[in-house]
Amino acid sequence: LKAQQRPKLELYDDSLFFTLKTLWYVDEEDAVETGEIHIFLGRDFVVVIRHGAGSELGSARAQLERNREILTLGPSAVVYAVCDVIVDGYESVGAALEIDVDEVETSVFSEQRTKDSARIYTLKREIAEMRRACSPLRDPLRRLSTGLVPLVDESTEHFFRDVADHVARVSESIDTLDMLLSTAFEAHLAAISVQQNEDMRKISAWVAIAAVPTMLAGIYGMNFDHMPELRSSWGYPAILLVMFGACFGLYRKFKNAGWL
Repeated sequence: LKAQQRPKLELYDDSLFFTLKTLWYVDEEDAVETGEIHIFLGRDFVVVIRHGAGSELGSARAQLERNREILTLGPSAVVYAVCDVIVDGYESVGAALEIDVDEVETSVFSEQRTKDSARIYTLKREIAEMRRACSPLRDPLRRLSTGLVPLVDESTEHFFRDVADHVARVSESIDTLDMLLSTAFEAHLAAISVQQNEDMRKISAWVAIAAVPTMLAGIYGMNFDHMPELRSSWGYPAILLVMFGACFGLYRKFKNAGWL
């Protein structure tokens, strides 16, 4: 009756209760959406309840109907088929997230100025959502694959072992993607710091260039009677030439130093 359960496996007197999270990816929003499936298993029955849109289960039924050998194993085979379809969905979501993480890395290390911090945060949040669905599932699948759960046919253990391997692979992929995003975020912050330093160098260089003519104009604007070349007919062009020469010299120096 109540959804929003953590993935878990609970044993009662004559039945088994298994909760799994379903995942699908909305690429336009970089969002991992979640649903939920509850499985009630007995010796001669299995009831599957789906909350939310989640993964479709028609393919699980079709898989069982195509493989009669598995279907003869009874309700345990249905649990395996449902788990297999759900975990396949995890792998699809992981592949989509990997593409987006590659896009972020390309953007972060490009020469253009980008604003990737918001998207990195969004992807890390979605990876955390995926981890909440995947990581708690490892222990129930381990129990199912090692014969530690009553009511589950021993002949299905190797099937559950295969699903457990897929879950382990997805978990490792999640950890890798999370690490790559953390590295990309650090690189993004470092790039921003470098860009700000370059901007400050450029601003400082132009301020230094502008300070020379400002200083000369300030000196000759003090209106003293006895100043060099104040009443000379060549005074004005001479001071302009000095300004231009000083500015050009500073410009070449800053340019060679990589400040401009």
